[in-house]
Amino acid sequence: MAAPTKISSVFRNGLFNGKVAIVTGGGTGIGKAITQELLYLGCNVMVASRNEERLRKATDEMKKNITSPAELDHMQCNIRKEEQVQNLISTTLKRFGKLDFLINNGGGQFPARAESFSLKGWNAVIETNLTGTFLCCREVYNQWMNDNGGVIVNIIADMWKGLPMMSHTGAARAAVDNLTKSLALEWAESGVRINSVAPGSSIYSETAAANYGDPKIFAYNIPKIPLKRLGTVEEISTSVCFLLSPASAYITGETIKVDGGGSLYSTMIFDIPDHKKSKAYTWKDDEKSKSKL
Repeated sequence: MAAPTKISSVFRNGLFNGKVAIVTGGGTGIGKAITQELLYLGCNVMVASRNEERLRKATDEMKKNITSPAELDHMQCNIRKEEQVQNLISTTLKRFGKLDFLINNGGGQFPARAESFSLKGWNAVIETNLTGTFLCCREVYNQWMNDNGGVIVNIIADMWKGLPMMSHTGAARAAVDNLTKSLALEWAESGVRINSVAPGSSIYSETAAANYGDPKIFAYNIPKIPLKRLGTVEEISTSVCFLLSPASAYITGETIKVDGGGSLYSTMIFDIPDHKKSKAYTWKDDEKSKSKL
């Protein structure tokens, strides 16, 4: 059995003490990393997912590693269902009394050529990634943030050059990028900031590798990445925490691409030699630094 992950953060301890967040899709992959870092920083978190059994197991595991006063709870929620989203928000407010952050990480897709999509398959991906994100944003705004302000971060994808074999999710994520900009303008007067983080296709997680059935699929991207390595889920989580933090208090309606420069490089007639000069960030790095103090 693998040793439990040692959670850490580049941000100061207690940064989010007393704050409350919802993380959809918070039991696996990137969502789990975001949840763990928020807990480490003192934030109370409600994680939501459609798969209740997997969510419960992940929550039980994460609770064992909490080192702050933060509390963690979980709730089954299909973000495509309006009533379930409304219940998620209202239950979180009853449980914690407030709601400072919403991280829309829940989503899903499957690889296939566009001509093979059934309407049912297309609608399922659009409804999960676009409609589900919209419903969560709308409900958190109507039930809390309209009167109290808050911060929303949407997890999208690096889809600016198209996503062949993933055109359904590319279309949905592009729409969320625009939705982010629109809501940032509409809701600014209520004290709401909303931004997006776009992980590149080179962000490795065991969950994603299992979903695509080939652990080596990510490595195929390395020659197209200027930093010549895969990204980590911690590198997505730290970007999310930055956007939630006071450090980004003057940033809204923006999208941070976390892709090692991949979205730039593939269009350039310029060759970057293989190298090992870029060092990945993981929580272990924080532990090593603290041990030297």
